[in-house]
Amino acid sequence: MSELSEYRKREQSITLEPLDEPLIAPVDEEESSQELLTLNMGPHHPATHGVLRLLVTLQGEVVRDIKPVIGYVHTGIEKTAEDKSYWKVIPVVERMDYLAYYFNAMAFCGAVETLLEVQVPPRAQYLRVIHMELNRIMSHLVWLGTSALDLGAISMFWYCFREREAILDLFEMSSGQRMHTRYFQVGGVIEDIPKGFTEKLRKFTKIMPTRADQYGDLLNKNEIVLQRLRGTCPLDAETLLSFGVTGPLLRAAGNPWDLRKAAPYCSYGDFDFKIPVGTVGDNYDRFAVRLAEIYESVKIIDQALEGLPEGPYITEDRKVALPPRHELATSMEALIHHFKLVTEGFRVPPGEVYHPIESPRGELGCFVRSDGSSKPARVHMRDPSFVNLQSFSRMAEGSYIADLIATLAMLDPILGGIDR
Repeated sequence: MSELSEYRKREQSITLEPLDEPLIAPVDEEESSQELLTLNMGPHHPATHGVLRLLVTLQGEVVRDIKPVIGYVHTGIEKTAEDKSYWKVIPVVERMDYLAYYFNAMAFCGAVETLLEVQVPPRAQYLRVIHMELNRIMSHLVWLGTSALDLGAISMFWYCFREREAILDLFEMSSGQRMHTRYFQVGGVIEDIPKGFTEKLRKFTKIMPTRADQYGDLLNKNEIVLQRLRGTCPLDAETLLSFGVTGPLLRAAGNPWDLRKAAPYCSYGDFDFKIPVGTVGDNYDRFAVRLAEIYESVKIIDQALEGLPEGPYITEDRKVALPPRHELATSMEALIHHFKLVTEGFRVPPGEVYHPIESPRGELGCFVRSDGSSKPARVHMRDPSFVNLQSFSRMAEGSYIADLIATLAMLDPILGGIDR
């Protein structure tokens, strides 16, 4: 059978014998067979959170099977990265996930810095933490707003995007860009924070917890939301680990694994914060864990501002980082380094490394292999959305189709990175 005909066969409604195990919806035992309907959700359905297609097999309103189909916006980012010099890869990998661009850049820069054995200055590490935690809050706000929208709570969408705009304003102030900022560089950040940034950030961290309180008050008293979240589509930590699931989904099931604590990087060991965990692992726990993480991110940002070290914001190794512009008019060595870095880039010693970090969705890792040239021989991203999606069918099978929508919303804001 050809691949096309096999593909068409999967889309047909079929008739099977009754289920051995009872479903949530009652099954008429007198009927000798039950009709199963295969429904296409996506790839342009508003509940698919990105260009994702789901082949859903239904028996009435009960989900019997789910087959995710990805790749509709495949951009070949990893292959593109292998054709560019190391410092030109950063704006490419940032675009894998438009809600976590700082994390994409951090994973790649961290891998390259490990191969180069470059020491990132303490001030640069703190500035990275500040921007990553702001990015984590922003990602969770988009998740919360779109998830509530899927459940009919449209007001939450506007409230969450109000705070998201404030974060994007901060990104624009520090980097000149609201999205895909290219602020992180190999060896540090592109420039120091401008005058007035600290004061504006403190105003945001002061108001953000009160706004998160409002989100919780609104949704925890919404009976429709509670009925769609509490007790629906739970999955235990052992099963999640067997799928490689990490991040809020795993922590919602009671496992406190967080790379910021388990394997601290980028000065995260300097900060005092808690890891929110759930008890049941249902959709409500997935909601509660992410909401609680917003408070913890605010705490980390406040601590980073309070203890922000003095000193350089990027490595002073001129073979890796561009020299300051004022040196170009007075130093021939600086001019040569600038010319070599811009035209050719820096060379990385042969070797390979995997650098994992804790992104808003779980473990985001970057594998880089160097052959000694100025371009990576191999770049591969371990994006958590792609891995976490494997558990979706186990969560939703046997539930109502309305619970499928809520579960997909709790699974991931946009399933970022699955189409790299």
